Amino acid sequence: MISKEQIDNWFTYHPPKDGAQVAAYARIREAGKAFAEAVVRETPASADQTAAIRLIREAVMTANAALACEGR
Repeated sequence: MISKEQIDNWFTYHPPKDGAQVAAYARIREAGKAFAEAVVRETPASADQTAAIRLIREAVMTANAALACEGR
């Protein structure tokens, strides 16, 4: 069961703690961008291509949330 503490944590702004965390956010964004560019380059424009880009954006945001929430 999801606890109130988990919800509070997930819906709280978590500023970067240090330069290492900022750098980790940047690496995740850059990797997502590179993957999105590959998808656009290698696949035809279509609803599936758009869906793939949306999922990459979601994955980047979720990975950044994992960093911000420190796995909690």
